[in-house]
Amino acid sequence: SVKEIFDAANVPVTWEEHEVYPILEKNGKTRIPQPAIDSIFKNKIGLKGPMRTAIGKGHVSLNLTIRRTFGLYANVRPAKSVPGVETPYSAEGVDCVIMRENTEGEYSGIEHTVVPGVVQSVKLITRQASRNVAEYAFKYAMDNNRANIVALHKANIMRMSDGTFLDECRKVAEKYPEIQYREMYLDSACLKIVKDPSQFDVMLMPNLYGDIFSDLTAGLIGGLGLAPSGNMGKDGIAIYEAVHGTADDLTAQNKGNPTALLMSGLMMLRHLELKPQADKIEAAVLETLKERKFVTGDIGGNATNPQYTAEICRKIRAAS
Repeated sequence: SVKEIFDAANVPVTWEEHEVYPILEKNGKTRIPQPAIDSIFKNKIGLKGPMRTAIGKGHVSLNLTIRRTFGLYANVRPAKSVPGVETPYSAEGVDCVIMRENTEGEYSGIEHTVVPGVVQSVKLITRQASRNVAEYAFKYAMDNNRANIVALHKANIMRMSDGTFLDECRKVAEKYPEIQYREMYLDSACLKIVKDPSQFDVMLMPNLYGDIFSDLTAGLIGGLGLAPSGNMGKDGIAIYEAVHGTADDLTAQNKGNPTALLMSGLMMLRHLELKPQADKIEAAVLETLKERKFVTGDIGGNATNPQYTAEICRKIRAAS
């Protein structure tokens, strides 16, 4: 769908397609195929489809492997109300951004059996990773006219780990007096955002919290089928992906909603300074969603993926 829509908008992008799968090395570590690695390091940009991770067994998460391989330290997950997708928050509107640390925390994958029946999982927090995501969050807020940042945490319980994360956030905040900075307990923020999303702008948090909280904000705008994201890394590398995982049952029936991946692609185009093309596609997507004649089942319609895609392409060509 994304490639068809980009073609309809004459987006000047040449695709290099690579299949990504786990390769287990002799030292027990997992990596992805070398051609995919070489392509990302060469082009500095990527658009990634959903990947499945086995539950409780098998290889390390491919998503985690990719983040480590390319040093993708910041995961940006916008949540913005979409015209035509009615939710309890449509009248007021939702417009916030999750800024999630992307390389460590509980997702470090450091687990072991202490004694039979007792398993320990390590939450790894470093000053460098915390500083990296905080620096990116404040720069993002400045560049995108965002007025305030709230850091979410549980430092009352995890004093050393979340305390370290907050300490680095505070140091970075001092460099940006133009941005209002505050802190909030994660559980309190969950309650407050469902009562009044307008009180939040950019939300900065460690890895696991960001993964969970961004699903909550996706629910506020109508579901994961509408939630894009971008992974920002060292040396200017950026990889964009939908927030949702795989949905083989919908894919097999041509009923999958491509909006999240498409919107992730638009984030990618703006990163590449192709804003006119991104704006043209976004206008066609929003008009299609607002009309509701060709929308997929997850947002209340009965159109197939090809029908939804074709309608967006038709609108793009009509506007050209």
